[in-house]
Amino acid sequence: MVCKNNLNVLILGNGGREHALTWALIKSPSVAKIYVAPGNGGTSTINSNVVNVPELSPSPENFEQLSKFAIENNIDLVVPGPEQPLVDGISQVFKKIGVPVFGPSADAAIFEGSKTFSKDFMKKHDIPTARYENFENFEKASEYLTKNVDYNVVLKADGIAAGKGVLIPSSKQEALEGLKTIMVEKKFGSAGDQVVIEEFLEGDEISILTISDGYSYFNLPAAQDHKRIGENDTGLNTGGMGAYAPAPVATPKLLTQIDQQIIKPSIDGMRKDGMPFVGVLFTGIILTAQGPKVLEYNVRFGDPETQTVLPLLSDSTDLAQVFLAAAEGRLDSVQISIKPNTFATTVVLAAGGYPESYKKGDEIVIETEKINASNTYVFHAGTKLDNNNKLVTNGGRVIAVTSTGSTIKDSLEAVYAGVEHVKFNNRYFRKDIAHKAFRDASANETSITYAAAGVSVDNGNLLVEKIKNKVKSTRRPGTDSDIGGFGGLFDLKAAGYEVDETLLVAATDGVGTKLRIAQETNIHDTVGIDLVAMNVNDLVVQGAEPLLFLDYFATGALDIKVAADFVSGVADGCIMAGCALVGGETSEMPGMYAPGHYDCNGTAVGAVNKHSVLPKISNMQEGNVLLGLASDGVHSNGFSLVRKIIEHVGIQWEAQCPWDASKTLGEAILVPTRIYVKQLLPSIKEELLLGLAHITGGGLVENIPRALPKDLQARVDINAWEIPEVFKWFGRAGNVPVEDILKTFNMGVGMVLIVEKEKVQRVKELLQEANETVYEIGTLVKKSSPKDPGCVVENAVNLY
Repeated sequence: MVCKNNLNVLILGNGGREHALTWALIKSPSVAKIYVAPGNGGTSTINSNVVNVPELSPSPENFEQLSKFAIENNIDLVVPGPEQPLVDGISQVFKKIGVPVFGPSADAAIFEGSKTFSKDFMKKHDIPTARYENFENFEKASEYLTKNVDYNVVLKADGIAAGKGVLIPSSKQEALEGLKTIMVEKKFGSAGDQVVIEEFLEGDEISILTISDGYSYFNLPAAQDHKRIGENDTGLNTGGMGAYAPAPVATPKLLTQIDQQIIKPSIDGMRKDGMPFVGVLFTGIILTAQGPKVLEYNVRFGDPETQTVLPLLSDSTDLAQVFLAAAEGRLDSVQISIKPNTFATTVVLAAGGYPESYKKGDEIVIETEKINASNTYVFHAGTKLDNNNKLVTNGGRVIAVTSTGSTIKDSLEAVYAGVEHVKFNNRYFRKDIAHKAFRDASANETSITYAAAGVSVDNGNLLVEKIKNKVKSTRRPGTDSDIGGFGGLFDLKAAGYEVDETLLVAATDGVGTKLRIAQETNIHDTVGIDLVAMNVNDLVVQGAEPLLFLDYFATGALDIKVAADFVSGVADGCIMAGCALVGGETSEMPGMYAPGHYDCNGTAVGAVNKHSVLPKISNMQEGNVLLGLASDGVHSNGFSLVRKIIEHVGIQWEAQCPWDASKTLGEAILVPTRIYVKQLLPSIKEELLLGLAHITGGGLVENIPRALPKDLQARVDINAWEIPEVFKWFGRAGNVPVEDILKTFNMGVGMVLIVEKEKVQRVKELLQEANETVYEIGTLVKKSSPKDPGCVVENAVNLY
């Protein structure tokens, strides 16, 4: 590609971040001149090619003057530093005059401008974050805190509050007082018009700075900063007292997970939502026991993270060309790389009294000749030149010193040596910057145990104890349903079967993508019933009585409550089916499943007299009647279509269900598959049935023919029953073709019986005694050609 040379760059801002950006950009061979508006004492003394514009701060009242300045000075690239100008729409100001801006539009800047918007965005795009609720009303927020919250919380002012609009109360009373501070007393001004009440997460925090053009992106090394003013992370929150990168806690494996689960979905989601992100996305991430989760987005370089990560860029990386390429939507056309085996540590020197009241105007002495210029850099933040051209303090965080080294220890020794050569009255700095890095490094040297590998034998044993009593409740003649051994035993004779006349029948199945909805709604017991139903219904269609069941539950990290809920559902299903849960396997496999995800499988074994096996194909003939048993909803098939339609419509699982106002959407769609075993066994024992068809994937048109001889066709009249509203809603919402919906959903009939005409009345009586809803839905007819379909659904017009 052809690089644009002799660039004139305009940087907006006056902090340490802007000094670091200026320092990095002026090294570019393609940069002719840099203007910093308004700049600080550091940017004014770099060299003659860097000029401060102190009269032009990037506030809205100056936007017109900044635009005029850009035209008059032939500006080729604008780099906004702070977030407020971006939220106020500075990018559009320059784009209108044709000047590229390395920064997001006002629309995209809302990711920092509104915590509420950001949290809703994360939820929409399945980006892991803490539980939360948004409020505009103080009374409603207080009521929610009092009645609905049983965990520690963080209170976040919705708007921009200069990095200070976050409160971390230690009790419910403190939380209520904090709400009042934000929403009533307006400590953070209009930023507190809305508040986010968020679950307090525990774990290490890291920051990822991502350069993006809206499509391509590049992650800079993960940094850890120190927000608290005091040693050992104590005292008041600040803008940041130091940082280091790359953070050892951010292992290559973890960074890959963060990129796949957080960064890529964020960049892609912003573009898909019509707000492609151009600039640098700062993602604050907390590393919880359940995996990395997003704390917040910022839409600009962090401070002091910028001072830490920019010195890690390789000498071959031309940052000006990188920023210009991103602004022009061609980031993939430039090269970005990081210095190998290099670490950086930054220490912030603050004015005494910061972050509360502090003095300005004290003289700063920087002993430049004593600082190792090859690896130590001094970045100004709260500084200025006074009327006597003397460098003085002009803010709370005054100077940031950054050093690089081949190890964190080397960079740390160098940076504290550099700090000793920056002096001003009553200066303050933390002496424990990067202390976590050494903890993490030593942790990496400890012995690796099975638990450290992600598998907890103790949790597995605890789960067995937790579910033993529930499993015991499924016992029946033939077995006692004890678990914890190496296998389950079953005595056929004790169950009433003559061994010589008995055949065993087995079925195995799973639940499919319905599990994803259970995981997204945190409702796990109903899918256990589904698992049993999918297996035992397949046994009963062969005339078999289900006797025993075994389940398999696999996950990346065992959550005892989730697993116990699931197995409780399995036990409930076994009780409904009259079979014993005699054993199972719980498999914890770190790395195989995303956090919170699991999969399952079940196996059922039943028994049938060898002379009573269904279907009795040779006995079927034209005129046999088809009876349908009502389903309880979608059951367990067609959920890929279900999820696609829900995504298309944009309804959240916790919203009111469109076809059943008494439930949430999640609750309604997770109604479990109906188990038909006990209702059908009396008819089977009286030998009243010729065959059965369990209506699963493929619907009526593909499942009924599985129980028929090749020369017969099932004719089903869909007018014989009222199609449940759930199927009509999905048909309308997805504009699903009728032929597709008939091959996907059960349409309100979960089991079909094939019965001789003279036996229909008796079968109906037995089923009605078992409280089953029975429909007479059709008959068998002779095929006119072998190529005729095995099932035809008549009157399938205007269904929805």
